[in-house]
Amino acid sequence: MHGVQPVKRGWPSIPFVAIVEAYVLRSLRDCLSMSKIREAAEAVRLAFGDEYGLATRRIATDGVDIFVEYADGDLARVRDGQRPIREVITDYLRYIAWESGDQYPYRLRLRQYPDVAPVIIDPRFGWGAPVVAENKVQVEAIVGLWEAGESLETVADEYGLTREQVEAICRITRRRAA
Repeated sequence: MHGVQPVKRGWPSIPFVAIVEAYVLRSLRDCLSMSKIREAAEAVRLAFGDEYGLATRRIATDGVDIFVEYADGDLARVRDGQRPIREVITDYLRYIAWESGDQYPYRLRLRQYPDVAPVIIDPRFGWGAPVVAENKVQVEAIVGLWEAGESLETVADEYGLTREQVEAICRITRRRAA
């Protein structure tokens, strides 16, 4: 992972694109061997001359193999050039958002949080900390209020969320801390 000099003391020292690449790597490790990932990452970096090859729009997976997208929009499997079924790949790409015409992501949806309470990392909100997509409140603030003894209903009311959303956020965050 690459570091950068923080603009101010206490500001992020890891570029957002490196966070996304680490997230993609972690996601790929859930379904692919490290040898396949290493092979694909090297091929993508060489083919596109991009040190953050795993965080670009040009890489995708179907949960079995890694594919790269070429200028014509066509996808091909890294190791042998075979073409995938596009619909299978699309589901894996829904967690990363890109601006039109930009090759690097601007927002990452954390897949461990359920659809009822989507949580994102977006450097424009919460200083890069995980925030609730709906209202941009930091997850840490929500969980902190609940851990301080407030009821789920009170926390939900405080942040304009439903009880179900707060419960889902607290449950996932608590499970990750354990």
